[in-house]
Formats: sequence, structure tokens, C-alpha cells
Amino acid sequence: MGSTLGANGKGRPTPTRKEAEAAARARAKASLDPKAARRGSGATRAERSREVRAGIKAGDERYLTARDRGPVRRFVRDFVDSRLNLGEFAIPLLFASLMFSAAGYARAGTGIMNALLLMVVVDSVVLRWRLRRELRSRFPGESTKGVTFYAFMRALQLRFLRLPKSQVRLGQRLPERY
Repeated sequence: MGSTLGANGKGRPTPTRKEAEAAARARAKASLDPKAARRGSGATRAERSREVRAGIKAGDERYLTARDRGPVRRFVRDFVDSRLNLGEFAIPLLFASLMFSAAGYARAGTGIMNALLLMVVVDSVVLRWRLRRELRSRFPGESTKGVTFYAFMRALQLRFLRLPKSQVRLGQRLPERY
């Protein structure tokens, strides 16, 4: 029998019978002590979880969900993060509106709510218009399906809560290539 490694090879030599039996005994022994098995797997799982969280925060493509992957989505994230979005103020202003209404100033609370809605709608229209223009010029053959909704959702989040974390500063010019 030849030991040629095909395209789907395992990349390591086959263990000897002695090694395989020793590994099987070690696995059987570990399963006899469930607390030790949980401790070992818990530590491994926690370490893997920390690694994934750090990768997501850094914007590493390997750890991102399918929703966040690709150059178009990365550009959209950077585009939204580089501008001041009025939607970022939605949650604090909604809270202020609630507080005014609860304190007996219902008219002020309603006014804040209406002004907030108008600001967010106008800002979203401007965001969509500018984003579509940029996407047409930067990614002429790419599919931009779902990108507008992705941009709106990111624009409505508070900056420090966004994941993946912002890679650009407010007002920073974006690179031409992604």
C-alpha cells in the first residue's frame, strides 16, 4: 500500500496500534470521571469562546457571521462608522422622551419623539442615497442585496455597542479598494 497523500489527506501519519490503544484507554479513563471531563471541555470551550469574541471585535473575516462577511459588508460598516448618524441618538432621546412623559410633560415628550422620528427618517434617506451611490461606483458587479437594511441597523446602534467594532474614526476618508 502506498502512502500518497491525496487532496483530502489527513496530513499526519497513521498512529501505531500501541498509540491508538493508549489513546482509547485515556478517553475511556476520562469518561469515568465526568467532573474532570467537564472541567477540561469547559476550559477548552471558554478559551475558544474568548478567541472567537476577540476575532469578531477585531473584524477578522474567519470569525464573522455570514451576515457580516465580504468586502461589500466591510465597506458598508466603514461607511456607516465614518459618518455621524442621527440614529445613534435614538435610544438616548427615546429615553428622554419617556422621562419627560413620565414627569408630566407629555407635550415635551411627544415633541421629542416626533422630532426624533423625523431626524432618523431624513438621516436614513440621506444614508441610503449616499451609500447606493458609493456602492455603484466601488462595486459595480457585486450584489448589494440586503445592504441597505444592514446599514440602517448599524446606524441605529450606539457606536460603542457595534459588533464588529468600528475600524474607522468619524470623518475618516475611506480607502478606494476593499
